[in-house]
Amino acid sequence: MLAILDYRAGNLTSVKRALDFLQIPCEITNDPNKLHQAQGIIFPGVGAAGSAMQNLQKNNLDQVLKDLVQKNKPLLGICLGCQIILEYSPENNTDTLGIIPGKCAKFNPDLTDDQGLPINIPHMGWNKVQLEKDCLLLKGVDKDAEFYFVHSYYPVPEPEFVIGTTIYGQKFCSIHGRDGLWAVQFHPEKSGRPGLKILQNFYNFCQEINNA
Repeated sequence: MLAILDYRAGNLTSVKRALDFLQIPCEITNDPNKLHQAQGIIFPGVGAAGSAMQNLQKNNLDQVLKDLVQKNKPLLGICLGCQIILEYSPENNTDTLGIIPGKCAKFNPDLTDDQGLPINIPHMGWNKVQLEKDCLLLKGVDKDAEFYFVHSYYPVPEPEFVIGTTIYGQKFCSIHGRDGLWAVQFHPEKSGRPGLKILQNFYNFCQEINNA
């Protein structure tokens, strides 16, 4: 069973709907016992970094997540979850989880697209991911696949944790982490077949680790 972490940061039902479609057993929960018992954790989120961290800290879920990662529980961060896995976000001047070294940055409104026009912020819509290193999460996903993004901030992890990049006015990190601890800036649950494949790959990994 996969646990979808409930910390009042949105898009939980869309993640569950995608997992239900794939017939992957899952539950939306903030119960530490269920999180520990789950085969893996999906850490989604939309909204602001400051309020998200307050909600995590209020229920001690920040420490629960750190403990789970330290015990090698598989974890997939999505969108805001991708950002607050890092150490700091300038959004609300927020110290974040520090699970992966790095920080977030905001898109510069002076950036332009490939036609020289100012980019829109937030970055909203479909875009490609260029893999910088092999990633189990993208196994079987076409290299030209596009994913759905909605964000004004983006992750800037330490270089060794960069897995995939995307172009939007500049090159930015859109996937970071390591095997068993992944974070994606886009929304796989809203990205059609390629996104569903990512969720399936994550679950397959969780099963293999738990059955080893």
